[in-house]
Amino acid sequence: MGQEALSFMDGYSGYNQIPMAPEYEELTAFRTSNGIYCYKVMPFGLKNAGRNNHLEDLRRIFERLRKNQLKKNTLKCAFGVTSGKFLGFIVRHRGIEIEQAKIDAILKMSRPRNIQELKSLQGNLAYIRRFISNLAGRCQPFSRLMKKRVSFKWDESCKNAFESIKAYLMKPPVLAAPMPGRPLTLYITTQELYVGDLLAQDIDNGKETAPHWEPCP
Repeated sequence: MGQEALSFMDGYSGYNQIPMAPEYEELTAFRTSNGIYCYKVMPFGLKNAGRNNHLEDLRRIFERLRKNQLKKNTLKCAFGVTSGKFLGFIVRHRGIEIEQAKIDAILKMSRPRNIQELKSLQGNLAYIRRFISNLAGRCQPFSRLMKKRVSFKWDESCKNAFESIKAYLMKPPVLAAPMPGRPLTLYITTQELYVGDLLAQDIDNGKETAPHWEPCP
């Protein structure tokens, strides 16, 4: 992101064919009810890296692929383009956007009538969670319906939450790459039942953007 030319590559067998460097494994740690774990192979997801010498970096990547006998899916690879679709997202010079089809799928949903349909809604929202500010807070009215031995009743608070999410997705944000040398601001909001946070960065004209920042292999 932030570059005039972009290249996209997708592994033929997915990320699970790429081992993590041992010194970076702990950076992928996540917690479950059974303990804390970390990835030994690349976790699935969109990764971005700033590149100052595009052709040289591509050459190094192809050398590593050949050395380790890794394959790429040619149908999902593109080189030197200005934008492209990757893992359900649209990547452009200005940042990462949600693919319109993902948004339309949620906008066209009717209100959930049972717990299975509610889980389907939350699954779709989880996929684009980085693009929805305070998603945990917006979905808080749904939490009661997810509890065991609770009858499914779509009340006014659930209706308002659902419509609020749809309205928000009518104009979703664009996630931009972090700009070196500019300060980052961490916003934290707390409510009775949830805690939310947002990492923002100052840009020109006193505006802020939410940077998309993930570790690279």
